Amino acid sequence: MKVKHELEPFYNEDSKILILGSIPSIKSRELGFYYMHPSNRFWQVLEKVYNEKIIDKKIFLIRHNIALWDVIKECDIKSSSDSSIKNVIVNDINELLKKTKINKIYTTGSKADSLYQKYIYPNIKIKNIALPSTSSANAKMKLDDLVEEYKVILK
Repeated sequence: MKVKHELEPFYNEDSKILILGSIPSIKSRELGFYYMHPSNRFWQVLEKVYNEKIIDKKIFLIRHNIALWDVIKECDIKSSSDSSIKNVIVNDINELLKKTKINKIYTTGSKADSLYQKYIYPNIKIKNIALPSTSSANAKMKLDDLVEEYKVILK
């Protein structure tokens, strides 16, 4: 099924960190924001990394200068399965960088990392830091393991 990215990047001009996924899940697209599937551990991980209860996701992101977006603008995908992604068109990350103070880019999951390396890094030359997927499909990573990996964001 052909999917077009429906979510705008979330950022403000003071954003310093950009976290890129592959493309929003069906549930995230339905709910209109990033990492909204109930079994995705992204928000739990950030709560533990920052030692802070997240009441309002957007306020939390702004307070910590975090921008969210995805590598993919459009692709063919079955359900929300990254492994099925084909025929990729990427987002214009460079345009976002011009509007912010972003100097660190993190990719979540192997698909976002590989697509970033192939399509985006050659054009912007900001080396990303690859983080594991917080999806429940990444069952080999326990919550505490994810938290340890994501602590690199604090540096």
